[in-house]
Amino acid sequence: MIDEIQVENLALIREAALEPARGLTVLTGETGAGKTALLSALKLLMGERADKGAVRDGEEALSVAGRFYGVASAEDPETDPPSAESGLGDLREVVAVRRVTADGRSRVSLDGRMASVGELARAVAPTIDLCGQHEHQQLMEASRHVRMLDAWANEAVARARAVYEDAFATASASAAELARVREAGEASSAKLDEARFVLQRIDAVDPREGEYDELAAELARVEHAEALAVAANAAHEALAGEQGALDALGSAISALDGAARYDAKLGEFAESLREAGYVLEDMARETRDYREGVEFDPEALARQQERMASLQGLVRAYGPRMADVLERRAEAAELVSLVDDAAERERAARQKLDRAEEALAQAASVLAEARAEAAPRFAEAVCAQMGRLEMGGAQLVCDLAPLERGQWTKAGPQTVEFLFRPGAGMRARPLSRIASGGEVSRVMLAVKVVLGEVDEVDTLVFDEVDAGVGGSTAVALADVLADLARTHQVIVVTHLAQVAVRGEAHYVVRKAEGEGGMPETDLRRLAEKERPAEIARMLSGDATEASLAHAREMLARARSRG
Repeated sequence: MIDEIQVENLALIREAALEPARGLTVLTGETGAGKTALLSALKLLMGERADKGAVRDGEEALSVAGRFYGVASAEDPETDPPSAESGLGDLREVVAVRRVTADGRSRVSLDGRMASVGELARAVAPTIDLCGQHEHQQLMEASRHVRMLDAWANEAVARARAVYEDAFATASASAAELARVREAGEASSAKLDEARFVLQRIDAVDPREGEYDELAAELARVEHAEALAVAANAAHEALAGEQGALDALGSAISALDGAARYDAKLGEFAESLREAGYVLEDMARETRDYREGVEFDPEALARQQERMASLQGLVRAYGPRMADVLERRAEAAELVSLVDDAAERERAARQKLDRAEEALAQAASVLAEARAEAAPRFAEAVCAQMGRLEMGGAQLVCDLAPLERGQWTKAGPQTVEFLFRPGAGMRARPLSRIASGGEVSRVMLAVKVVLGEVDEVDTLVFDEVDAGVGGSTAVALADVLADLARTHQVIVVTHLAQVAVRGEAHYVVRKAEGEGGMPETDLRRLAEKERPAEIARMLSGDATEASLAHAREMLARARSRG
């Protein structure tokens, strides 16, 4: 959803700001006043390629800034944007700025940080449809039609699609496993010989997990047994030997006890020293026990050193850690096992894949049936809206075509494409083949009204939706746009007074004379009291008493409709 757009030095626009309503916003003005430049600004924020020719004459650069709510994360393009009905407090806000210099260089920032044009496109473009601009209409992308149909059908298709997606993932994983088993079974003799050698060499040593670190610690003790015994003995003698610490401590305690009758404080000192003595006595016993427990066994040391050398050889060959050695053994064992048991493993993998394919075929059939039931109802609903727009005998056809198994995707076992039939008996063609921009926009309008709140796109911008429209069709078009604005943010560039009066926000675009006589586009939001004059101009080309009265009447009727 667009909260605000600011434009500087783009084409005839020196400076302009647009704050569209959450519902319907209308842009009116004379032909050539600069409404197209506003659409160009929006396209730049959607990631379109920059054109240095768009920079206003005499200026160094153009700048377009926009604040959007509910946009997709640039890092996560699959995130579905919230609907236009969501509260703003729950929506993600993004501020995007695009600057294009007169020499064609482009700069982008998202929330104040530098970004690429690709990131800008991923963040903003998925939430906006420029209806009437074929290159930006998501409805023109047949790959999106299946998502639109499924979203509209809701639970009627959702359960079947979820089951299908799970089955498709299982079948894909089973096929990958079968391919891995076959590849391993066809491993080259050199690769297999190497695996057998690795397995044999590691198993000859037979290292166990954690052994290397335990043995390293034990060797450090055994190899330095004499030094450890000497150190423990020296500590014991210093504590409990003749004139050792314990004797000196006893003398200190006796001296303090003797004088404690004159000052109780010395008695406290003596008590503290006695407690320290208990600790020293414990340490004297433990160092004695440690000294007596140290053993030096040359044969055991040799065995341990030999074992460590074997382990270190494996680490040098397959390390740098013993964990790497064990992982290499597991890989080699797996390859040898796959080859040795290739036939049995392939048979099991094949059976697993067959079961997965059977489940997938059943899920695909259920999904296809659900879509086949929903498709004509969806097309009928769209055609009803097209009828409101008085599009003659034109129809939308929801075409479903089965795919060969090898072409199935996560989206399903069939293609879904919306086709346009201009009249009864005429051939239905892809929407991208519709020549009239106005016709495309009205089909888009009908589809979007039917999709309602399930539509993934928040904001719709209509440029040519009123092309060739007048009379009762204009009123119907205004009604449909108003309906659409209940579930979407809608921005309409229009020449029809019937549409303009339904806007919650009304902007007028005029061409004015700027500094030095250079023309510039002026964009201004009209206050309610200013709207009758603009509506009168749209009705009769001038604000006469009759046209003003008619304009006020139309605005009053529009307000009463809500």
